[in-house]
Amino acid sequence: MATVELRFSALPEHVRTARLVAAAVARRSGVDEAVLDEVRLAVGEACTRAVGLHQNSGITAPVKVLLIEEEKQFSIEVGDEAPRSAPGDRAPGAAAEDPDVETEEDEMGLAVISGLVDDVEVTAGEHGGSIRMTWPTTPPAATLP
Repeated sequence: MATVELRFSALPEHVRTARLVAAAVARRSGVDEAVLDEVRLAVGEACTRAVGLHQNSGITAPVKVLLIEEEKQFSIEVGDEAPRSAPGDRAPGAAAEDPDVETEEDEMGLAVISGLVDDVEVTAGEHGGSIRMTWPTTPPAATLP
């Protein structure tokens, strides 16, 4: 299992770099060429969401992206450090400015990611959250000597 770790300052201008790196590693890992645009878009949405959560919460820690090559699958995990409480912990009628309340923009980003990726896992808690996206891979063609 090979893993590439990318960390970047929570600034929108770094999201493009994360997309390019993710697509390059996905290609090398055996993700189908026809799916690479979806990988790029999904990573862009996930990273943009993480950057927004960091900026809205005043977090200076970097956004973390793990690119994980496993047997027959490739995963990307985008992590943030923005604290969120469990849905049942929210006060009734909490204000939209409350950092614990997901905004419409967050929900839209998650909907876009879910439309692009079949296997998505979203986690969130008091120490941050992550979006893990997984794609199948095909083994490289055997080369003859």
